[in-house]
Amino acid sequence: MTRGNAVVIGAAGQTGRVAVQALAEDGWEVTAASLSGGRDERWPGEVRAVRLDREDGAALSALLGDGADVLVDLVAYGRKHAGQLTGLADRIGSAVVISSGAVYEDGQGRGFDTQDAPDGAPRYPVPIPETQPTVAPGDTTYSTGKVLLERELLAAGEALPVTLLRAGAIHGPYCRSPRELYFVKRLLDGRTRRVLAYGGRSRFHPVHVANLAELIRLAALKPGSRVLNAGDPQAPTAEEIGGAVDAVLGRETETVLLDGPPQGTVGDHPWAIEHPVVYDMTAAERELGYRPVTGYTESLPETVAWLTGELRGREWTDAFPKMARNYGPDALFDYAAEDAWLKGYDQGAG
Repeated sequence: MTRGNAVVIGAAGQTGRVAVQALAEDGWEVTAASLSGGRDERWPGEVRAVRLDREDGAALSALLGDGADVLVDLVAYGRKHAGQLTGLADRIGSAVVISSGAVYEDGQGRGFDTQDAPDGAPRYPVPIPETQPTVAPGDTTYSTGKVLLERELLAAGEALPVTLLRAGAIHGPYCRSPRELYFVKRLLDGRTRRVLAYGGRSRFHPVHVANLAELIRLAALKPGSRVLNAGDPQAPTAEEIGGAVDAVLGRETETVLLDGPPQGTVGDHPWAIEHPVVYDMTAAERELGYRPVTGYTESLPETVAWLTGELRGREWTDAFPKMARNYGPDALFDYAAEDAWLKGYDQGAG
């Protein structure tokens, strides 16, 4: 007996691979749609993999055919994609759509988009509930586009029950911009010291793909119109993450803590934020019965093994071109600048 038919858009991506597997193993008949039309070796044989250009509304309509009991959209963004889904509401039983924790705004109008401005670092409550205000909807930034997507979909009401998952920093294998690369590559390069800004206290709530897939699975079983945070059971500090990566690779690294912000590239890293970003998961537990299937440190060995495999025999900029574009080819691994700073630090300490 099957639970019904599920269509997953973005199935070949990092989250899609695991979401398709979770739904198929839970009894759904899954159509896995992606631009490549590829399939993951872990998927059951009955999963149907198809090609889909997410921008082609006619192709999406054709894919749905007579309808889907649940549609999972992992790549939806902005008004256009929201309009595609609401326009097909009569053929969609319910939807689960990935949003972002980046939508939140603090009480002073600060958010992810203001972090580089003077006094622009947001100061959120710890943890952040779903009732926290968001930035205004719009089409100028990633955050505003996600809010616009949320508003348009929620406005459909009972015509399209949709669960919007505000994901934290997604991690796990197949990530195109894996934050853990910062620590893994340094160890593979033989670095024995590292500098972390903000005293190593930065916390940016992660969510492993398996936990995100579990939230998707549960939301598919309990349709409704709502927004829910998506995070791991822990939100470790940058210093704790570095130590966990050390433990996986059997290394020891001296961590030098820089109290303030990065000094140029020195002390900068993918988690370098001044104030903590931690998401409240009680609503997901209450409404869906959510229980995480893994934790950050428990999931780390698989991620580290995947990263080391991807780096073997090639430059990190070739292995992860999107991350190189986001951060720049030298920003994360400017060893010359770091060594010069550490030399001055050692002399000052002496």
